[in-house]
Amino acid sequence: MKYPFKSFAFGFLMLSIWVISCKKGSSDNTVTPPDSSQNDTDKFPRIPDEELLTLVQKQTFRYFWDFGHPISGMARERNTSGDVVTTGGTGFGLMAMVVGVERGFITQAEGVERLQKILNFLKTADRFKGAFPHWLNGNTGKVQPFSGKDNGADLVETAFLMEGLLTARQYFSSQGPTEVTLRGDITQLYNAVEWDWFRKNNGNVLYWHWSPNYNWDMNLPIQGWNEALVVYVLAAASPGHAIPKSVYDQGWAQNGALKNGQTYNGIVLPLGSPSGGPLFFEHYSFLGIDPRGLKDSYADYDIQTKAHSLINYNYAVANPKGYKGYGADCWGLTASDIPNGYTASSPTNDQGVIAPTAALASLPYTPEESMKALHFFYYKIGDKLWGKYGFTDAFSLTQAWFAESYLAIDQGPIIVMIENYRSQLLWNLFMSAPETKTGLKTLGFSGPGL
Repeated sequence: MKYPFKSFAFGFLMLSIWVISCKKGSSDNTVTPPDSSQNDTDKFPRIPDEELLTLVQKQTFRYFWDFGHPISGMARERNTSGDVVTTGGTGFGLMAMVVGVERGFITQAEGVERLQKILNFLKTADRFKGAFPHWLNGNTGKVQPFSGKDNGADLVETAFLMEGLLTARQYFSSQGPTEVTLRGDITQLYNAVEWDWFRKNNGNVLYWHWSPNYNWDMNLPIQGWNEALVVYVLAAASPGHAIPKSVYDQGWAQNGALKNGQTYNGIVLPLGSPSGGPLFFEHYSFLGIDPRGLKDSYADYDIQTKAHSLINYNYAVANPKGYKGYGADCWGLTASDIPNGYTASSPTNDQGVIAPTAALASLPYTPEESMKALHFFYYKIGDKLWGKYGFTDAFSLTQAWFAESYLAIDQGPIIVMIENYRSQLLWNLFMSAPETKTGLKTLGFSGPGL
């Protein structure tokens, strides 16, 4: 299989897998008849923005806390997934639990208890060279295949899990025996990942998947620009299985081929594919990695994250396809459910579907634009979009369609990035980890605290 853009190679493969998985098991996407009576009245009473941000965080937190798997404690893939739990989504959920403790949604003792429950499960769950699969059965810990040949290690999902674990380890820092045990278990899980083995015969790139049945058949190198920067940072920091900088330069950066430099919707984009791709590229790794002041020989990451977000915003304002509702207060293209499926929405793949996680998780980069979107989502269409676990996954005003689904990988970034906007809590924690500092410095990054 060939891909039109190197930096998008992973995305097209994951897109095809997601569409299949959603069509198999998702009955939560129902298209309603067009409604011409959509009005501009507030659906909920106006409250101060700080209260609204707390409300969104608290309601969204319930996905990971109330709906966490009863046996494993991990995050379910989506609200219709039954016993299928997600490793990467659980990493995001762990960061959400840190927010939950900090904001008083749960007590510190409750947070520690849930985290230890998850750790006890992970210590006995299926691993491959220390790396976890994308999905696990939440009862048994056995791998749940993500696709036909994806029944083994997923290095990217493992990195997202480790991002959350290391953040939690930095937060629960008391010298009491329960938190000492918790920190030791987290460090042991991280140290066990054989990051360098995923170079596949010592090559200068990391590979996404390995299967005990199909080996390297999926043949998907992890190359930028996309959401997977944190993989290389954590791989470079491993005390026993580190990668050298050459793997980052030749594999991830492709000797500079990840650079863009073109102008889209009035904004110069340093890295990535045309128009930047879906916005989750600027969210998943940056839930923990603080882009402010962070630079290497390829980009200034403060500029990169803001530029990509503004390109996405400006595209919605321009609205070249004339979709209903698009504009300064209704924007955000990223991977999400769509009617009858799932896609990685972007300015070059615009299906007329807005995902709240796109604008809300961009709050640290585009605060004014994201707050306008939050006001619209909650006050103007909240009667259709706001539910048990916060905002549902996506909507299309053109098709008068509102998803009934919630996805861990979309809910988590909303909580975490709102908190990074408000207090920089998760950024401060993850950047304080010795592994993060070692990884970034090894790869040639400079910035505050390095």
